[in-house]
Amino acid sequence: MIPESAHVAVSIDRPADDVYAFASDPRNLPQWAAGLARQEVELVDGAWVVESPMGRVTVEFTPSNSFGVLDHRVTLPSGETVDNPVRVIPNADGCDVVFTVRRRAEMSADEFAADQAAGATDLATLRDLMQGN
Repeated sequence: MIPESAHVAVSIDRPADDVYAFASDPRNLPQWAAGLARQEVELVDGAWVVESPMGRVTVEFTPSNSFGVLDHRVTLPSGETVDNPVRVIPNADGCDVVFTVRRRAEMSADEFAADQAAGATDLATLRDLMQGN
């Protein structure tokens, strides 16, 4: 069965390359991605480790690329892995950032809605940081 997905997006008045460079650096996660990282990010044995609302998790980003792909895999404390597609898409002099939220099998409709809301909040924070608001 294909999991339910929702796309959360924001437009940012800043060049896509600037947004990608900032957002692709795991050390910047606590500044804009409270839904994932609330405290300092540590590099432990080659893996990025963060304290998240879900507990201590590891985050693995796709290798740096010129296509704006910010996909990342989060390994939860349970050992479950969650793949998170994210794109930074050029749009005139700015860009759009699109995050695909996937509903995990055990998630209720309310939990799925809360994940979407957290993603939207994180993207709004990223927009505000990148635009100097």
